[in-house]
Formats: sequence, C-alpha cells, structure tokens
Amino acid sequence: MPGLIIFDCDGVLIDSEPLACRSLSEVLAGIGVAMSADEINAELVGISLPGVTGYVQERFGVTLGPDFWKAHLAAILDLFVAELKPIDYVIEMLDQISGPKCVASSGRMARLGPALKMTGLYERFQPHIYNAEMVERAKPAPDLFLYAAKEMGFAPKDCLVIEDSRAGVTAAVAAGMPVIGFTGGGHTKSGHSDALLGAGADAVLNHMRQLPDILREAI
Repeated sequence: MPGLIIFDCDGVLIDSEPLACRSLSEVLAGIGVAMSADEINAELVGISLPGVTGYVQERFGVTLGPDFWKAHLAAILDLFVAELKPIDYVIEMLDQISGPKCVASSGRMARLGPALKMTGLYERFQPHIYNAEMVERAKPAPDLFLYAAKEMGFAPKDCLVIEDSRAGVTAAVAAGMPVIGFTGGGHTKSGHSDALLGAGADAVLNHMRQLPDILREAI
C-alpha cells in the first residue's frame, strides 16, 4: 500500500486534454500555424509550457511569447467554464481512498487552480498541489514528482503515481516511483495502454472505479 498517492491532473482528475488540444490548435491558427487538435494530442500531451513552446517554435519557426500564452490561457479557461468535467467516477474514487494524496501537474498554476475549482476538486487537495513551475525541469524529468514527495514527507519508493501520459510515466520511473497508467480520459486513442506500459507503467487502468480495488489488493 503506498504511503502517498501522486495524481497527475489533466487527463487523470479532470477530462481537460481534448479541450486543451482544441484551444491550442485554435490559438495557433490565429498566428498562422496549422496544427490539428489530434496532432497536438499525439505530440504534446503531458509536456510543460516551456516544452510546448520549444517544440512549436523549432518546428514552425514562430515565436510564442507572453501575449500568445495569455491569449491561450483566456481561450482555454473559457472552454473550461463551458465544458470541463471531472474524470468519470473520480469523486467517488477519492471518497474511497484514505491517506495522503497530492497533485503534481505539468500545467500552469493559472490554469490548474481554476480547473480544479471548477470541478470541485480543489479543496480535496489544497495545499498539496504542485506544478512544473516549482521545479527546474518538467516531465519527463523526475523533478516534479521528487519535489512533491519531499514536500509531503515521503521517500520515492513509498509513493504511487497515477499518470495518463508517456512523459509522466517516464518521469515517475526516473523518480523511482511505482506508476499506474490511466487511459480513461477523452483524449486517449487506441494503443495508448501499450504506450504507457512501454514507458514503464506497472499496470494500466481504464476507469477510476478500478483504483480503490487495486489499492485494496496491495494491502
């Protein structure tokens, strides 16, 4: 039984990735960059803002400055207000799991906090909400998970990470933490389970109702 459960946010607690991909595609189109939501999903899900910036700038020869990301934040928050929902059964799952837990997300805090509040999850984790802005290197580096574990007072081996992206699974493995992949988000495609297992996930679940049973079996 893990001492600490570390949850990624986007695609694990909230079904935000399809909205994030859509909004980024639309804002990129406004500066003449043609990148579909499906392409963004395949290439950039789980990557931090600096990582996305570097990828797009190198590939398309554009500059994504503060004004671009300000426009993107406004666009995505508008979509969140209209359409964001928690992952199916995540509230019930959290009700069944006792013990320490936290969030460790690549998302900007300016987006992460509002998203958790909109879905009724903020108070369940606050103040134990960590993001890539708090560390030097974002996922797939292990820094964020190691930082969260240290802040919560747990050794890496006593943590369990729940992740939906290859970058996140890679980060957890590099941190020396067991990791369960999750494929229940609206952005996951065929073959995603194999991709997470290939990145080092110890197991994969496709619905949050499975997690309490997995943890009970570990006791």
